[in-house]
Parts: sequence; C-alpha cells; structure tokens
Amino acid sequence: MSRFLTIFAAAMLLAIPLLAQTATPGAAPPGVMSESVSVGYVMIPFTVLGERGPLTDLRNAEVGLMVDGKSVRSDMFEKSQNAPVSFTILLDGSGSMALAGKMDSARAAIGALIGHRRPGDDFALYVFDASRAVEVVPFTENVANITNGLAKIDPYGKTAFFDALVTMPERSSLGKNPSRAIILLSDGIDNASSMTRGALASRLQGVSVPIYPLGLRDPGEKADDRKHPREDLSDIGLLNEVAQLTGGKLYLGNTPQQIAEAVSHIEGDLRAQYLIGFAPTGKGGVKYRTISLKLTGRARAVHVRAGYLGTEPPQVASRNKNNERKKS
Repeated sequence: MSRFLTIFAAAMLLAIPLLAQTATPGAAPPGVMSESVSVGYVMIPFTVLGERGPLTDLRNAEVGLMVDGKSVRSDMFEKSQNAPVSFTILLDGSGSMALAGKMDSARAAIGALIGHRRPGDDFALYVFDASRAVEVVPFTENVANITNGLAKIDPYGKTAFFDALVTMPERSSLGKNPSRAIILLSDGIDNASSMTRGALASRLQGVSVPIYPLGLRDPGEKADDRKHPREDLSDIGLLNEVAQLTGGKLYLGNTPQQIAEAVSHIEGDLRAQYLIGFAPTGKGGVKYRTISLKLTGRARAVHVRAGYLGTEPPQVASRNKNNERKKS
C-alpha cells in the first residue's frame, strides 16, 4: 500500500468520530461533510496548468504551501498522474433542464465522460429536482448501468440545487479511488432550496473534493442576471463560485464539439493531479483557514481548494527565529 493510500485510509477512519461530535457554530449539520479537522489530516488535491496544459513533472521543491498567507510545512507530496478516479455525477433533473436542449447536452457530456474511462475508474449517478439528490446508480465500473439510468430521467419540477449539492462531497467518498471528483451538470438555477446561496458557499469552503460544473450554454452568450437568471440560460456566476471554492473549474458548452472539449479538459486535469498534505497541530481555535500555493514561474494557473476548517497548521519556522534559537 502506498503512503498516500495509507494516509487516505487513516483520514477516513478519523472522519467517523468527527461526524458524531456535537456541532460547533458554522459547522455543517449531520450528514454533510464539513471536513472539520481539529484532529486528522488535511489532504489537498491540486492541478497546475502551464502554457500547453497541465504540468505533470512538478517536484516538491517547486511547490510552496501557504495557509492564511504563511508558509506551512507539509509531509506529503505525491503525484496521482493517470491514477483511476471515482466520478460522482450530479445531474439536475428539474424542469428548467428541458429548455434550450440542456438535458440533451447533459446526456452527451456524460456519454463523453464515460467514453474517456480508464481501467479502475468508477462512476455514480445522482439526480435532483425539487428534493434532495437521489442515487440513481451507485458506484460501478459497468458504464452500461449509468447509460441505462440516464435514459430514465425526465426533467420535471422545481430545483433544490443548493440542498442537493451540499450533500455530495460526503457521498463521493463511497467511490473506491482516493482520487475523486464531482461532475456537476446543472444550470445553477435554484427555486426550491431551504438553504441559501451564502450558506452553500460556507459549507463548500472546507471541501477537498473538486467540483467541476459544466454550464450547459454557449460560452459566447451574454451573462445572465445573477438575481433573476432566465431559466433557458444558466447562473454562471454561481457555478463558477462552486468550482473556485473546491478547486475545480467551470466549463461552458452546448454543442457536441464544445462538450467534448470541456470533458476532455476535465479528464486531463484529473489525470494530472498532485496531492499535498499536513496534520494540523491541534493548537488554536477551529476556524476557516485559506489555502494557497506558491509555484515556480512556469505555472500559469492552479486549481486548488479554497481552504479548510480546523486548527493551526505546522508553520515553517522563519530564518530569524532559527537564528535566535541558535544564539540562545
């Protein structure tokens, strides 16, 4: 078993008692993965893009981990290049998806995604409308099950987008692979959730599973009104916010060529993932802490989660402090 798999298994075991603890202010309710890591391990998947696409030859020395703007000492750096991925597909099944060919585009995107499958990949299909997300097909390597389940979906009703999405990070852990991603196929329009948009953003801040939304519209279309989005379009601002918080990326498309290109980019990103991590110190209060990466000059962009909810990280001692210790 690799070191990464060992840490992954340990992190899953540590997560069980955390979910059973009494909720603290700002924490997610039972059944929602908050990743509050006052104990445990913070594992950070990320993808780095260069001039010609994802960089696959990064070294540990080229990556600096920052938390709240301060350098952090990590004890794990591994490539998951070409490793199998567990894909959680979350499909919007509401009535707005029947407009402007959005459901046909979603089916085409899922077909392209499973067409890129590699040995060891597994897939699960969830669908939501006015209620919570419903499991249509549990994780499987048999993609025919996904195709058959998809054929039975008929768009109808209102959209509880926020309520459905917030439950997905925990459900994605049912996949067998350490590398995971949520593929979100929705227009981002919500008209039935009990959760607010702000509450959704707060819950996604500590999530380590990248969410890749595919906005089912022409990239050249005029942006919609954030407060009153047209139901034949998509709330692109919301979908982009979801991607940025979790370390994924938003793609747009509604033609077969655009969809194929978007899925190819998503799949390429996930096959070029790196993993960096650390154990929080247990010192300080449990609060939200922002994550950033300091990279070498050849990097043009990075996809990484926005932060984690937990105690202080192990910071890198500054040279001045080290000198003071030597003198004393």
